[in-house]
Amino acid sequence: MTAYYNEIDPYAAQWLRNLIAAGHIAPGDVDERSIVDVQPDDLKGYAQCHFFAGIAGWSYGLKLAGWDDDRRVWTGSCPCQPLSSAGKQKGHLDERHLWPAFFSLISECRPAVVFGEQVASPIGLKWMSAVRSDLEGDRYACGIASVPGFISGSPQQRQRLYWVASSNSAGRDGLKKPDQQSAAGSDLSRRDDIDGRRGSFWASAIPMEGADNTRRLLSPGIKLLADGLSEGMGRLRAYGNAIVPQVAAEVIGAFMDA
Repeated sequence: MTAYYNEIDPYAAQWLRNLIAAGHIAPGDVDERSIVDVQPDDLKGYAQCHFFAGIAGWSYGLKLAGWDDDRRVWTGSCPCQPLSSAGKQKGHLDERHLWPAFFSLISECRPAVVFGEQVASPIGLKWMSAVRSDLEGDRYACGIASVPGFISGSPQQRQRLYWVASSNSAGRDGLKKPDQQSAAGSDLSRRDDIDGRRGSFWASAIPMEGADNTRRLLSPGIKLLADGLSEGMGRLRAYGNAIVPQVAAEVIGAFMDA
């Protein structure tokens, strides 16, 4: 087994096992314990360690970027609920603020590369500032970019802060700066740009009008949720917490080029 997946939600954990069995992500073990219970010795022997693994967005993004399964890397998208505009925004005071537990494992195990992601809100930026301070204080070079889903052709904004920490870089100047034209000024950054999906994973998506008169792009055959909503909450929660793997692949690819 080359990968370790840490995911506390049973539904998402089983989803991970299904993806492993199907060969879509790196083979590995799924640990359903809270990250606060994970010890450094538990991670010995694994090339990849994915925390807050969800439905394997980071693992799949690594594959899309051409990262070998046996090449060492850690990933982690810490819970955004303490920072989300939909929550109470308690930030560091929220019990779901789990960066300290993640950072403790990073500091102890010293992975060469760590990728992460967080919401691109004002409180998310504040969170990222503290994360960067911790990492650079522990001799990691850290690069950050605010990237929308549009750059990979995704029919959603999903603006996120993507970050990478490297223990082997001389400093921040060793990391490539994001392509400002792609991330901010291109046609892919426009919410209403349907043509921007050409050649992308979402090229076959079709527009549908919701009850709130909002247009959504769905894959053919996907039904809008209505009756039986409670039965689909596991999937809905998993999708809502997921990153866009194709965007993660762009970030990973930029780091590999650098």
